[in-house]
This record gives sequence, structure tokens and C-alpha cells, in this order.
Amino acid sequence: MEPLPFLKMHGLGNDFVVVDARARPVDLPDARVRAIADRHKGVGFDQLVVLENPPDGGADVFFRFLNADGSEAGACGNGTRCAADHVMRERGTDSLRIRTRAGDLASTRDAAGRVRVDMGPARTAWHEIPLARDCDTLHVPLAVGPLADPVATSMGNPHATFFVADAEAVDLASLGPRLERDPIFPERANIGIAQVTGPAALRLRVWERGAGITLACGSGACAATVAAVRRGLLQGRRARIVVDGSAGGSGELDIEWRDDGHVLMAGPVATSFAGVWTT
Repeated sequence: MEPLPFLKMHGLGNDFVVVDARARPVDLPDARVRAIADRHKGVGFDQLVVLENPPDGGADVFFRFLNADGSEAGACGNGTRCAADHVMRERGTDSLRIRTRAGDLASTRDAAGRVRVDMGPARTAWHEIPLARDCDTLHVPLAVGPLADPVATSMGNPHATFFVADAEAVDLASLGPRLERDPIFPERANIGIAQVTGPAALRLRVWERGAGITLACGSGACAATVAAVRRGLLQGRRARIVVDGSAGGSGELDIEWRDDGHVLMAGPVATSFAGVWTT
């Protein structure tokens, strides 16, 4: 295979390999994706973001998201913010129109360097998430061990958010893979463990389908905020989200669920290094 140039980026430790396929196609079979994702023998990432030309215009760029196991995701919030920052710097602009499998997204960068993305409308109907059967998405009939009664939300990918008294006390490494593949989620699901820490603040830990526990999850933070608003757990429709990658004061995610249904997410991004994959 031809050498593959890439960027390694992250948003609060939620890390990505960004590959540019706009000038020419790139060869990314599942085995190659898994090899690059290997944190011991490869580069390591939570998702791989492929930059492509939008097939029918109307956007500046198309983003495709691949999980560490080679499967494709419809959306990735922090991955979108990171790759958008790269393309905006390349184009010398502070705004970008992005096409994804989940729809078109608008992204901007502020004077402080934080990147914001409009993740589009949250979807809360059972068939939109999707769930395997018609049920109340505000109280999904699902319980595994100490976790029960999640809220289901789609942010272009399926999420189940469990509210708990202490997010740190949950054995997410054990419970996450079981919940991800529960039969109620025909496309599997991202599993969020959320603790309300203030009138507009959440502590969030996430098990991402196809990736495992990640230091941050942008779409998961959006889903958790929507879920908390729907449950009446926040004052207003905004939240400051502390994730595993926030340790050491590295930052937080700011989420707003607007009245028109769109969810806005803002936070820091960073480029770790550039490299070339040669196998």
C-alpha cells in the first residue's frame, strides 16, 4: 500500500487520526484501520477522520468517521471539531460548512481558538435513534447491574445516558460493552454515565461503540445535555461538561441545546503531530 500521511489531533484527550483523501483516494481496509488504531504497535486513536470532497457540492468538505475496530460512525463531535480546525487553518478562515453521513454541520473558531460546531438537531423518537421497539426514550426499559433507566438520544449516532450519583464509582469497563450490544440497540450504542454536579454542569464518562472508554466524547456530551434537559435536571438548556480528559485543568466542553432543536458544542482542540503510515 502507498504511504499514508496523517495528522494526530485531540479534543480534551479524545484523539483522532486525520487523513486527507481530497486530492486522491486512500486505501483504508478494516485491517489497516485497526493496525493504525493499535495504541502499542500503531498510532492509536478513538476515531479516524477521512477528509473527502463533497459529492454534490453545497459544502466545503465531507468528513467520514471510522471507529478503531474499522466500523463506520455517522457522527463524531470532537473529531468534527478537530478536523474542522485543520481545514479552517488550511483555508485561512474561521468558518466551515461540513457534510457528514448524518447531515451538514456548520463550524466556527472563536478568538480564543476554541472550535464550535452545530451538531444539528437532537433526535428523540425511538425509531430515529434507533431502538429495536417502540418505547419511551426518556425512560428506556434497560438495566444492567447498578445502571438502569437511561435516556436515549441520537446525535447522528445512538446514545444511552444513565444518570448516577457518582460517575467515578461505575465500572464502565465492565458494563460498557454489555450495554453497547444490548438487543434494544440494533446498531449498538454509545453509553454515557452522567452525574449532575451543578445547575448547569455535568460530569460525564463514555463508553463509545467500537472504541471503548474515551477521554471525551463530543456527541456523548451533546446527548447527555439533551437528556438532562429533558429530565429537568438542569437550569436552562446549557451545560458545562467535565470529561476524563479535563483532568489537570485542560478544559471542558460547553453544550447548548437551542430552542430550535440544534445542539451547539464548543471546546479546545490540539494537534499532537504529523506522520506517515508506511505499512
